[in-house]
Amino acid sequence: MLGEYGIIAPHGIAHLRRLLSELLADPEGRGLIALLGESLVEIAGRLRFFDERIGAYDARIGRVFSGDERCQRLAKVEGVGPLVATAMVAAVGNAREFKSGRELSAWLGLVPRQHSSGNRNVLLGISKRGDRYLRTLLIHGARSASCRVERRRDRRSIWTSRLKLARGFNVAAAALPNKNAHIIWALLTRGDNYRPPVSADSGNQAA
Repeated sequence: MLGEYGIIAPHGIAHLRRLLSELLADPEGRGLIALLGESLVEIAGRLRFFDERIGAYDARIGRVFSGDERCQRLAKVEGVGPLVATAMVAAVGNAREFKSGRELSAWLGLVPRQHSSGNRNVLLGISKRGDRYLRTLLIHGARSASCRVERRRDRRSIWTSRLKLARGFNVAAAALPNKNAHIIWALLTRGDNYRPPVSADSGNQAA
């Protein structure tokens, strides 16, 4: 609607909020007709409503997260935050119905598909079967973690960086959730605390 008046905003909710605020402050100054101004007021009201509901849900998730020690242990894994941790615990509990981390990963649809011919095995993309919502959360968390690995020198970050260089960002962002699913299974079934990976430089010094 605004494009018809030559008003274009960059992509992103933050830009939309800023633009709506400016337009509602002086709709006539931007050449908007009264009917469109009324529509923008309604849209801005709906946006505030959704912001309030999202804030309330975030607060509710925060309370669940703070009250469950399993969630707090999971959130120490890179790429796993309160949202991922609470969703995983809600879905799988202590994960003891899965015999291994690979079985949990397969249930989430994170295990690579294989194509075998003779003695040659080729790993394809992830199967994308299983729980789509949990898989999406884990992948988004992994994407965020993958953006920060270049600044870190632990073995896990080096592995992710090398995979990004060799296979691309998307492949690394799909491989890291698979690895995280194995870690999550171990933490939930054994009740262990996550031990962050040791710096590769520290390991060389110790050796």
